Amino acid sequence: MVPAAARCGSIPFSMAIVVIPARFAATRLPGKPLVVLDGKSMIQRVWERAREASKVSKVIVATDDQRIVQAVTDFGGEAVLTRAEHRSGTERVAEVAAAPSRKGEEIFVNVQGDEPLIEPEAIDTAIEAIESDGEVSIATLMVPITRPADIMDPNIVKVVLDFDDNALYFSRAPIPWVRDRNTAAVHAQHMKHLGLYAFRRTALLDFPTLPLGDLERVEQLEQLRWMENGYKIRVAETEHDSVSVDVPEDVTRVEQLLRQASSAKA
Repeated sequence: MVPAAARCGSIPFSMAIVVIPARFAATRLPGKPLVVLDGKSMIQRVWERAREASKVSKVIVATDDQRIVQAVTDFGGEAVLTRAEHRSGTERVAEVAAAPSRKGEEIFVNVQGDEPLIEPEAIDTAIEAIESDGEVSIATLMVPITRPADIMDPNIVKVVLDFDDNALYFSRAPIPWVRDRNTAAVHAQHMKHLGLYAFRRTALLDFPTLPLGDLERVEQLEQLRWMENGYKIRVAETEHDSVSVDVPEDVTRVEQLLRQASSAKA
């Protein structure tokens, strides 16, 4: 049965609130939000990109570290100091949404703090997916996989959908598995999941209370917690793939892309 929060009817929406969870103690790249990318910190670049989305009224950085709060304040952004014990970015976003000052706001968007090239149009696409259907309480994005090697890469999360564009499953495995390569099924389009989510506030506030299931533990994908607890996740397609910064080598790659984009605009 779909939880009550997932069955809310269609209601008018105000502009969405973007919350960027930013944790200082990243395992592979400590201090990641403050890494400088071509003259600006990563968190500033994510914040600036999110502000360009047409359906967003406010961008808030949610962090566990005063150094990030100070950095955001210095460039003119808004930051909230949240609890250190959160197990995921979604829980950090939920803490922000639970504040009494956020009570009248309906849609919250979780934009990852390590994606400095996030496209504003992708954020708008996720918001539109939740705005367009009163039965949708969670929406996320996917993009076609174009490199065959990505299908087998466990770091690339795949998603398959039902006929209503709701997720059937997310996996690090190559889903769908093409059993008979001598038929037309070999041309099945594999889809990459992008870790950007739009939530109705009521559903988001439920997340920290939901029990973890075996699928989430095995795959290490927090979105499976929603599905194991009966929620549907609407998935919208976008043409904008994401580039995340996870290891030091990614910094050089992203800086090159930033310079290329700057040269193209010149």
